[in-house]
Amino acid sequence: MTYGYFAKISLKSWKRHRLNRFPQFAIPRESRQTKILMETYDIICIGAGPTGLACAIEARRAGMRPLVIDKGCLCNSIYHYPVNMLFFTTPELLEIGDLPLVCAAEKPTRVEALKYYRRTVEHYDLELRLFERVLRVEGSDGRFTMFTRTEKGIDRQYGAAKIVIATGYYDLPNEMNIPGENLPHVSHYYTEPHEYWREPVVVIGGKNSAAEAALDLYRYGAHVTLIHRDRELGASIKYWVRPDIENRIKAGQIQAHFQTRVKEITEDEVIIENGAGEKRLPAKRVFALTGYHPDFEFIESLGVRLDPETRRPAIDPNSLESNVPGIHLAGVVIGGRFTGEIFIENGRFHGKQIVEALVRNREKAAGGHA
Repeated sequence: MTYGYFAKISLKSWKRHRLNRFPQFAIPRESRQTKILMETYDIICIGAGPTGLACAIEARRAGMRPLVIDKGCLCNSIYHYPVNMLFFTTPELLEIGDLPLVCAAEKPTRVEALKYYRRTVEHYDLELRLFERVLRVEGSDGRFTMFTRTEKGIDRQYGAAKIVIATGYYDLPNEMNIPGENLPHVSHYYTEPHEYWREPVVVIGGKNSAAEAALDLYRYGAHVTLIHRDRELGASIKYWVRPDIENRIKAGQIQAHFQTRVKEITEDEVIIENGAGEKRLPAKRVFALTGYHPDFEFIESLGVRLDPETRRPAIDPNSLESNVPGIHLAGVVIGGRFTGEIFIENGRFHGKQIVEALVRNREKAAGGHA
């Protein structure tokens, strides 16, 4: 063969010819994908919610190259909120990157918040990898290697000098561990009420999510029963929701059973037990709104120490760096089991806190080598 021959055939044909003659030089498909996608970043944020995005924005502002990875969609937790949800807070307290959140009313809706965070990502041109799960992390401070897998099963690797865990908590519900909890008509997330008009629905829980879902279902014509294990509704219920739900219960418009345990869920009933004995409640749909928790198992897999009782991580209060050098935490995961302590309103500042600490350390190191 001459050079002229190769000039006449396509590169693709030449590669096929080469591999046919020398198959020992073929690179396995998975290896090719990994090598092509292997890139190195100054900081990788695990979690594409407002806190993770805020971290990436601050890193970009400081001249770093950030990457944000999430196993779901952009702002996956907010996406799974009830369709018609109205935020408790005012728009300026949800803002990140000094960009204004404009909404039609005094408080933003779920739809308006999702639009805002999409536009924020576009404005700062953040690099994201969505629908990609982090499998494990190897290496050490300044030389981490992150192994991920896409929803299509493609394995990837990324290099990172620093890592921020901002995974939130809404993906993992607090399960009751009772028979029937995984039946198709049982959900730990409330969506919208229309299809349950004139149908029996059971809501399990006694905090904001349960109270608001019960009220929404009632106003759309569902026959609602609320089940709560404690003596009364949670103390953290929003001040304008509490009188509403309490009045509906007093009027008998929403049935309620307090100090009650759910024993089992069947295809068309919920079996409960309290001081009055056992009772069966009809249920077309069951919303088990019993709360959520961070992915403690994943955090511990990275070597981060968690308190055995509170599950709070061991972190430096100034830099939010964990006991593992180079791995920082941000957002609600810092609160451990106490997920009601940190919200978007205060978690959005954690990124600035982390990046400022990294910049200080960088400047200190540069001064030491001057």
